[in-house]
Amino acid sequence: MILVTGGAGYIGSHTVKELMKSGYEVVVLDNLSQGHPEAVLTPHFEQVDLNDKEAIREVFKKYPIKSVIHFAAFSLVGESNVFPHKYFNNNTKNTLQLLDIMVESGVLNFVFSSTCSIYGNPEYTPLDEKHPSQPINAYAESKRMVENILEYYDKAYALKSVRLRYFNACGADLDGQIGESHDPETHLIPLALKVAKGEKPHLSIFGTDYPTPDGTCIRDYIHVTDLADAHIKALEYLQAGSGESITLNLGTGTGYSVKEIIETCREITGHPIPTVEIARRAGDPSVLVAQSQLVKEKLNWIPQFSSLKTIIQSAWQWETNKRF
Repeated sequence: MILVTGGAGYIGSHTVKELMKSGYEVVVLDNLSQGHPEAVLTPHFEQVDLNDKEAIREVFKKYPIKSVIHFAAFSLVGESNVFPHKYFNNNTKNTLQLLDIMVESGVLNFVFSSTCSIYGNPEYTPLDEKHPSQPINAYAESKRMVENILEYYDKAYALKSVRLRYFNACGADLDGQIGESHDPETHLIPLALKVAKGEKPHLSIFGTDYPTPDGTCIRDYIHVTDLADAHIKALEYLQAGSGESITLNLGTGTGYSVKEIIETCREITGHPIPTVEIARRAGDPSVLVAQSQLVKEKLNWIPQFSSLKTIIQSAWQWETNKRF
């Protein structure tokens, strides 16, 4: 059985769905502070906070857990700098507690949801895994701290891990069953689609004077189902028992600008999506694109659904038929 923390959240719920389609039994652990009960697709659900050590220990006693995929975390970059204690407590301290219980229980396979923001302001692009780790916010630092802890837990306790550094997760389940539903929503594609849906009057573009072809930021967008597939392949890599712990970028290697995203949203929705151009946000790099060769080599992973049209079509289908 696979334990998925944060399995009621956006990426977690999609991974649970793909795990179950692949024949795995899954138990979800989530406190529902940000997740949705409607997104829990397994009958095995434990509403537990990662801060509750005894409750987590009971979950490990109750189920025959063999591996853990860990999504549960706070992830708002701006908030992390205002309330760093919140991020270090939840993302770092609580993860350390989870790892200790895993070691106690003899569960030594761990797939970790990390982030490309660990790299900070890029010295070069595309970003490979050898790029220096230099976080510029508490969220990224909280993730880097866990990655460092995992290195030591491998050496001391033989706890093997795959650390997956995400680029921009987006899109929705192609069946329309689950999708992205954040409060507040901060991601570009759902915000653009909310304008198309009439829920917002316009979309803000933060900066049009970047050194890019159209002056707006370029990012690497990866469909959430492709992300989920990478987690399953990471799990299989660990379960095979022949691989070492490893850190891998999860991106497509292709970048799209903010204006390209908006134009594709306009094309798919048939809505003009009015925009307002405002000043850059502090700390937004011009270009963040992954060098994704290593994950393809190590996990035999190839994204299947990350064309821009597929991403936005799936997100629009979800946005117009949301269940939660």
